[in-house]
Amino acid sequence: MGSNFKIPESVLVVVHTHNADVLLIKRVVSGHWQSITGSLDFIGESPEAAARRELCEETGIRASDNLKNWHTTHDFEIIDVMKRHFAPTVTHNKEHAFSIKLADRCEIVLNPKEHSRYVWLPFELAAEKMWSWTNRAMLQQIAIAEGWLET
Repeated sequence: MGSNFKIPESVLVVVHTHNADVLLIKRVVSGHWQSITGSLDFIGESPEAAARRELCEETGIRASDNLKNWHTTHDFEIIDVMKRHFAPTVTHNKEHAFSIKLADRCEIVLNPKEHSRYVWLPFELAAEKMWSWTNRAMLQQIAIAEGWLET
């Protein structure tokens, strides 16, 4: 793939608090509400390094040892509005799932080129607002692990 195209491998980072509040950010291009996402910057960048980088770039939050790698991946079809960023033959993306648990809600520093707003919501409302099935699937997995939701 040429350097002008994104790598079809990305990360998802669900940011939540101890009290089941979930951070959502609104994408400028699509208008979708989601957790933190972003492509690996270069071949060889680890998903964990990409997750830490994207988290900081998109929110200002720096992860220490509280970034959890769920060792879960989802493959999904790239939506039309984003296809132009990938090589013409690329149709799907592989997403690696992470989360970070904070003690409390915090102020978020958005990159206005990528996101227009943010909101902290209880996990049930966040799940309803999320557009991505992969994001909802990870939030459900986190909610079960945290004891917010029974199986």
